[in-house]
Amino acid sequence: MFMLIKNGHIVSDAWKTLTLNKGDTPQNVRLPVGPVLVPLSVWQARRAELIYREYEHGWPLGVWLAAEQGPEGIEHDIDDFTVIGIEFDKFTDGKSYQTARVLREHFGYKGELRAIGDVPRERLSYQHQVGLDAFAVRTNQKSKAVLSGIFDFSTARQAGPQLVVAAG
Repeated sequence: MFMLIKNGHIVSDAWKTLTLNKGDTPQNVRLPVGPVLVPLSVWQARRAELIYREYEHGWPLGVWLAAEQGPEGIEHDIDDFTVIGIEFDKFTDGKSYQTARVLREHFGYKGELRAIGDVPRERLSYQHQVGLDAFAVRTNQKSKAVLSGIFDFSTARQAGPQLVVAAG
């Protein structure tokens, strides 16, 4: 379970983050009603269906990239997404940070860029500096302590999107 923090406040998160369970495939996984963040594999397998859902029902669409995936798979599709999630894991080699920077600086993504997965307090400030403006934080973490991690360093971004911290 996750909490969402936006603009320095903990808020409710209407987005559902879709994951593939054992036995699920990108082609057969059931899509939930409402705003959804789908894994890159589901986007690639069901792009037309997801775009149709967005326009037919008005449900915002997002995609999330696993820690080992780069942004190249969505480079030409970023305008289709309201939210792009980037997974961080405990053993990251920095690829997720690079992905965020490339999406903002090279691909010009202006929507919500959300950190998901392992989002430790001590790394939030750096994640914000590379362009992340939303953070999915586990509910077992102390929300006020996590939130203060964004402001730990005086090197906060001077330009770019407003701070949005998300958990979902």
